[in-house]
Amino acid sequence: MDFTLPILFFLFVIIPSSILHEYAHGWVADKLGDPTPRLSGRLTLNPVPHIDLMGTLLLPLGLLILTRGSFMFAYAKPVPFNPLALRWRRWGSAAVAIAGPATNVLVAFMCGALLQAVPISNWSVLLSIIVYANIMLAVFNLVPIPPLDGSKILYTFIPDRYYAAKVWLERYGYYILIFFVFFLFQQLLSPIIHWLFGLAAGRVGELILYQSVGA
Repeated sequence: MDFTLPILFFLFVIIPSSILHEYAHGWVADKLGDPTPRLSGRLTLNPVPHIDLMGTLLLPLGLLILTRGSFMFAYAKPVPFNPLALRWRRWGSAAVAIAGPATNVLVAFMCGALLQAVPISNWSVLLSIIVYANIMLAVFNLVPIPPLDGSKILYTFIPDRYYAAKVWLERYGYYILIFFVFFLFQQLLSPIIHWLFGLAAGRVGELILYQSVGA
């Protein structure tokens, strides 16, 4: 198969996957009593309200060109929510934060099960890329560095007396994240992503994806 075709599949998969990720944040916030996502028009699967020019379009396209598909990431506009309106005052923000990665993992394992259950065909490449893209989004977003979801989960466990540490992380989070992506991603996250991908897609998925895009 032409190398460019599965890479373009990856681009078109990661964008809706990031939008579904943000929808999940809003859905959980709404279920926990905060109407902010719904009132702001974000409790919808219509991609238009979720699209961020940089994060949803330009960033994944740029990474596609620079890395030839070896690393791909995208994000949609963050869904606004009010932590004080959530029923779970202590754990509510963490529940909203984990909803996005959990949804990506669910999609990955559902598509992985389908991939292993049906005969191998051209659609198998697309299914394997859906699995890989959603695993990558889930794992990357769980890194506890602002503005990623993992930081919101981390804050739940940091006592209030360390508020200054939270402020410091918020101030310098983007710089730490850039350093992490360029210098630590391959060593720390790639093994986890590949292991979870194998768990979800099985040996069949690994063979299909690695032969088609060399992930």
